[in-house]
Amino acid sequence: MKRLVVVIAILLCSALSAQAAELDPAKAKAEGTATFYANITAVEPIMEGFEADTGVKGAYTRISTSKFLATVLTEFEAGKLMADVVQAPLPVLEILKSKGVLAPYSSPAAAGYADWTRKDDAIQLFGIEYVGLIYNKELVKAADVPKRYEDLADPKWKDKIVMANPANHATTISWLVGLKETVFASEEEWMSFLKGLAANKPMFVASFGPTPAPVESGEKLIAISMPKYIITKAPAPLDWARVEQPLLGTPRAIAVTSKAPHPNAARLFVDYWLSEKAMGVLAKDVGEYVLAPGVYPPIDGMDKATVMPIRDLSDEEIRKWGDQFKTIFDVQ
Repeated sequence: MKRLVVVIAILLCSALSAQAAELDPAKAKAEGTATFYANITAVEPIMEGFEADTGVKGAYTRISTSKFLATVLTEFEAGKLMADVVQAPLPVLEILKSKGVLAPYSSPAAAGYADWTRKDDAIQLFGIEYVGLIYNKELVKAADVPKRYEDLADPKWKDKIVMANPANHATTISWLVGLKETVFASEEEWMSFLKGLAANKPMFVASFGPTPAPVESGEKLIAISMPKYIITKAPAPLDWARVEQPLLGTPRAIAVTSKAPHPNAARLFVDYWLSEKAMGVLAKDVGEYVLAPGVYPPIDGMDKATVMPIRDLSDEEIRKWGDQFKTIFDVQ
């Protein structure tokens, strides 16, 4: 009898939990606002569209990836987290989930996404922060555009490359390790590539954000960067190298917070964010690579590219590889 009572209690709790996770549009409108913490940029068109289409305001706070965990966890532990929805690279959201920051929610808007994009009961992948080679199309001849990553080791690119610092920029570190694990046939070939790239003395900057400017100006000719800048920096003379190998990148993810001040507005926002309309805006206006079926950034040839998520690296791995790359690239 006691066992039956326990089973019924568990089922009742599960039912209540599932019911709590359902979206109530009327309550969402009454709540009035969905507060969004994100590391992604240039999403104002989606915020405006969300309010226009739903009558609920979207309040966007941009937090850099390097400060995201500290900011959210400090607010959460103090009981002052204002975010209803959080968006960040997958590893960041996985840590937040382990700390109890995220709530279960399965958005119906993600029903058409590939199964692998549903990480767990709380985290939904919606895009890949894809990394590629962008170049100045007015200064680089078509015949010289890299066809493989190995081409960056060609001495003709000496003093002509810009990239985020491989000693401490987590995405660049993960990208380089991703090349080792998914692109190069052997560790020896990968190491030869790294040493050749290092010998070409790239300019190091703090993140991807500053990488396009030296290429736009002609100070450098090519960048290990993000193809989305072809869209956001237009009409700058930028194009991307259509390498024969896959483009790699960090998975982007979104989730509702467990103590969301506006829980229904939070779910409404996630539904809207994952919709084909919003993902179309993100792809078209921002140049992001999204995972909504059939939606691509308007970058010539990107619909035919193979874009793959890179493996999550632990903090220990990031530190270990960063130290190795610091030596290989002679970072001062």
